[in-house]
Amino acid sequence: MFIILAVVILGSAILCVTTTKIMRAATFLLFVLFGVAGIYFLLDYTYLGAAQIAVYAGGITVLYVFAINLVSKRTLQGLVERMKGSRVVGAALVALIGLATVVVVLIKNKFIDMAASVADVEVPMDQVGQQLVGSGENGYVLPFEFISVFLLACIIGAIVIARKEDKK
Repeated sequence: MFIILAVVILGSAILCVTTTKIMRAATFLLFVLFGVAGIYFLLDYTYLGAAQIAVYAGGITVLYVFAINLVSKRTLQGLVERMKGSRVVGAALVALIGLATVVVVLIKNKFIDMAASVADVEVPMDQVGQQLVGSGENGYVLPFEFISVFLLACIIGAIVIARKEDKK
């Protein structure tokens, strides 16, 4: 099941960034988010899987689709751009540098060894909930607030772009 989900996630992610149709890209993003939710369910993290579907697959994708529909077609027509060979090589080089950085960090900090030893410990759901809403050292309230402000700015930006009138 993991291999099937991994193929769906990777295939949809590649199709999401390579398609020229913006609505298809949003649909492929939805498939990626559903695949990640499937991985959570496979790991028996039902709360995180349900949150992934409700918040990301449901909310964020609908937000993207509404933002796409708010923007006029004239605004999107100038965004079609063909990939040039030098840009593809540059993007591949940046991706390889990013991959090398992640591998060096994983090896240097021995995250792989720690992951094997931590996998046997089950974390109670109330502790996960306290970390999600906690404001302490390892709390996630501040990042959630930054994300909500960022999404609000995106919505306001989409509305402003959609309401602009041509000055002729």
